[in-house]
Amino acid sequence: MSSAPATDEGPHFVASIVIPAHDEERVIGRTLGALLDGSGRFDVVVVCNGCTDRTADLARSMGPAVRVLEIAEASKSAAVRAGNAATDVFPRVHLDADVEVSGADVVRLVEALDDEGVLATAPRRLVPREGCHPLVRWYLDVWEQLPQVADGLFARGVIALSRPGQDRVDALPRVMSDDLAISDAFAAHERRVVDTATVIVRPPRTVGDLLRRRVRVATGNAQATAVGVRRAGSATGLSTLGQIVRDRPALAPRVIVFLAVTVVARARARRLVRSGDFTTWHRDESSRS
Repeated sequence: MSSAPATDEGPHFVASIVIPAHDEERVIGRTLGALLDGSGRFDVVVVCNGCTDRTADLARSMGPAVRVLEIAEASKSAAVRAGNAATDVFPRVHLDADVEVSGADVVRLVEALDDEGVLATAPRRLVPREGCHPLVRWYLDVWEQLPQVADGLFARGVIALSRPGQDRVDALPRVMSDDLAISDAFAAHERRVVDTATVIVRPPRTVGDLLRRRVRVATGNAQATAVGVRRAGSATGLSTLGQIVRDRPALAPRVIVFLAVTVVARARARRLVRSGDFTTWHRDESSRS
């Protein structure tokens, strides 16, 4: 367990950053190294949940700038709750353990929250394709063209919230697709993608890992829809894909791949939804290599 929680009584912290981490020894050093670039002082809380590897030790090795909590339950939502309870500093940044964003870009996200009416921000997404199977690259080429993917705050691994924004998120039901629920909790004028900030989100490299990730997403989307936290505009329909083909005919073969992956993932997800399994985390490992 780390030292006592920090507070926001003084001006010394730019923001707090809560990082849930489950068996992330391969990437936690990379994530924290990018974050701690000296651009701003953050209250960084890494919550190792149900870890069986060296995640906690590696996080602690980053020095006093990082506080590490350990909980027994392997649950992202439980980790987020523990991290939120450990700090009173606002704005609050929620950061996945497997993405890369610099401290300077986190500062840009926080600064954007000063604009009137903006409660939630996220950075521009960079998805490197190196080492990915061609079919994975084709899928991503279509996925990045989806309007909701371009405009939403989800699937970026970083969301910054003002205090009122965090209060709104705290009132949401706990769901598997937490980033989607957070994004859809805010109207378009209340959320912003900050183009001057960038996050690196490494995609699955294999088709099998892509399917595993999409099964998780499809399961989470079904749950979010059932409990009423998913906006209708966040769903992908055939009309959206048709418009992509009309705008960019060269993507037509890639749209077929996108549809095939989506159909298979949704079919596999239906079994999980019927059984009420919204806790099994189908994680891809190839993006962490």
